[in-house]
Amino acid sequence: MKLTTFSNLVMGSALILAATGCHHNPSNVMHIPNGPKPIVRRDDNPAFETVQPVNPPYQDVASSTNGIPPTTGHPSSDWDKVPGILQGQTVYFDYDQSAVRATEEFKLDEVANYLKSNPTHAVLVEGNCDERGTEEYNRSLGERRSLASREQLVRLGIDPSRIDTITYGEDKPAATGHDEAAWSKNRRDDFVVLVPKNNRVALAQ
Repeated sequence: MKLTTFSNLVMGSALILAATGCHHNPSNVMHIPNGPKPIVRRDDNPAFETVQPVNPPYQDVASSTNGIPPTTGHPSSDWDKVPGILQGQTVYFDYDQSAVRATEEFKLDEVANYLKSNPTHAVLVEGNCDERGTEEYNRSLGERRSLASREQLVRLGIDPSRIDTITYGEDKPAATGHDEAAWSKNRRDDFVVLVPKNNRVALAQ
């Protein structure tokens, strides 16, 4: 009698497990690492919580540092280069440095004053290096120098859309010697005025 009762209990437990086991251990649930937790429906098909995508803020890799917008690239078809106007405001740099020296900051003040007095004009900042270093490194250094001057002009109140930059690396030396006397003249930023075509008559010196 006791054996029959025990057998009945075992059989009953087996039936209960068979009826409910599939709901506790669904075999078709895909677990995604670090993903949303699965929600198992009664039909054993997994459903995942809807997660709204988060769009990262737009970032332009061409931007300069400190949040200043990228240069605009004034089209050559619409603008003329006018060299010479800001020739006396060339900014010189220490060896292998891109920070504007305190003794050179007054030149950027003059460039800013010119742009404030000529609101229809823009400026192209040309970054240059001496001959030492690889060509690739010097182009990068020239870019950092031109961006440093641009950043300073923006601090002085010039709209960043009016300031373009370019790097020439070591390709446009102002002096052709191979000593410090020449190198010191080649570590520089030159400033070229840009004016809309047919507006050259209004140039202010």
